[in-house]
Amino acid sequence: MKQILTIIICVCTSITLSAQDEDKNYFTAEEMPNALKWLPAPPDTIGAHFAWDIMQYMWGKEQRLDPERGPLAIVDAEWGMGIVEKEFSKPFGLKISKEDTPEIYRLLALSIYTADDMAKIPKTYYMRRRPFMRMREGTSTPSEERYLRTNGSYPSGHTILGWITALLMTEINPDCAEAVLARALTYGESRVIVGAHWQSDVDAGYLMASAAYAKLHTSDRFLDQMRKAQKEFKKKTKKQ
Repeated sequence: MKQILTIIICVCTSITLSAQDEDKNYFTAEEMPNALKWLPAPPDTIGAHFAWDIMQYMWGKEQRLDPERGPLAIVDAEWGMGIVEKEFSKPFGLKISKEDTPEIYRLLALSIYTADDMAKIPKTYYMRRRPFMRMREGTSTPSEERYLRTNGSYPSGHTILGWITALLMTEINPDCAEAVLARALTYGESRVIVGAHWQSDVDAGYLMASAAYAKLHTSDRFLDQMRKAQKEFKKKTKKQ
């Protein structure tokens, strides 16, 4: 009897650990490409690149006055799977949700969180001051400002989310590439418009997402989940 109970406990433990592993990021932050070794440092405040940041900041302030672009930038201030469901489903060509598209949802969520962790090292190392702090002006999203003051500006985490989402969606559904990449570009630009990020933060976010996307393809667990997501997409849309 004791032997049987031992076997049952071991099996249950194995199943539990397996389920926990499935919910883990594909890589830890330390296993991802270290951005400090390949990503350029943020622009010096007396250089030409920072002058471009200032020009883009002023462009962003003008965009806030646009009746369509200004409000969209505020919508884009949301981070996480919620914004993916609400803003990326349409260009993707399929409504995404944890309930209706669990395999696609899992792939996107774990990939986004893995890529986001990659940004922690450069954000902490540089602790770059955000535009609204340096310019001593408010943003379009004042409720964010208290948190943003404690979080480095370089690179843009929102941009990483948007761009890696677009790359993943394009792999699942190649036909959506143009629409979803355009939405991801807009999502990154929104961070400049609200005053939360410099243009160079956003540009670095595109690079970080691309590096994370490449690294993800070295994970067997990721590749297996990608196949499940592609299969689910074809089944839901009846595409061959």
